[in-house]
Amino acid sequence: MLNGVMLLWFLLAAASVLFVAIDIRWTPESSVLKWGFVLVTVYTGPVGAFLYVLGCREPLPGLHERYTAARWRQVLGSTMHCVAGDGIGILAGAALAALLTLPRRTGVALEYALGFGFGWTVFQAMFMRDMAGGSYMRSLAGTFVPEFLSMNLLMSGMVPSEALGRRLLGRAPSPVTPEFWFVMSMALLVGFVAAYPVNGWLVANGLKHGMMTVYKGEGSSLHKAERHHHLLETADKDGQDLGDGTEARDRHQPARPSRGRIAAMAAVSLAALAMAIGVAALIGGE
Repeated sequence: MLNGVMLLWFLLAAASVLFVAIDIRWTPESSVLKWGFVLVTVYTGPVGAFLYVLGCREPLPGLHERYTAARWRQVLGSTMHCVAGDGIGILAGAALAALLTLPRRTGVALEYALGFGFGWTVFQAMFMRDMAGGSYMRSLAGTFVPEFLSMNLLMSGMVPSEALGRRLLGRAPSPVTPEFWFVMSMALLVGFVAAYPVNGWLVANGLKHGMMTVYKGEGSSLHKAERHHHLLETADKDGQDLGDGTEARDRHQPARPSRGRIAAMAAVSLAALAMAIGVAALIGGE
């Protein structure tokens, strides 16, 4: 039964990745988010393809910017960006931990370290440095808090899911088996759902970007983001609806939260992660 489910899942995932990788070439999105959607579809198969079509694919020529301005699509882009980058490091950490037969908590620490390290230093800071004026160090400083909060909630969803997968299999699967990749795929899918709310908070408070629109011949990410904010501000002044019945004034870029609010959110995210680790210990699966 499980073999049949996994075979169907991997076939659907392969078809989904092929579709997104080809179709997204004509979507006027930034390069990093294009790669992000392809990676998330590798992780989550048909779910990733569905999210791409519903949240990013341009419905008609010239409408991408207004289509993706809806708040939930902006949050989708933010979450997808997080999961895409962090997922690479998490998968590498999980594979190494399994090959080295590390204790489970050590494996979780390795997944977290590699996931956070790659997601923060490469997918966030390096690829989005244009939005920090081209400075990599400034980009590192500006993306640390969003990456930290998002990573904590991503792992909060993943850690118990991995434990449950191992428990149902009756063993810790090897990365050379399809069971390993199926469990990690399901865990990343649950982690995506868990990370979505905190990304909503980050986007609503101006700490993360969402979708962007990039047509051929356009400039840097900084200029794209400035133009996107101008679109929201213009629509806000006009009281214009940007799609899905949500007015632009509801998505206007707010003042950034105080250090106290950020610290409180960090504490909540760490509590969620600690609780997830505790639940995983109860589930077992080793």
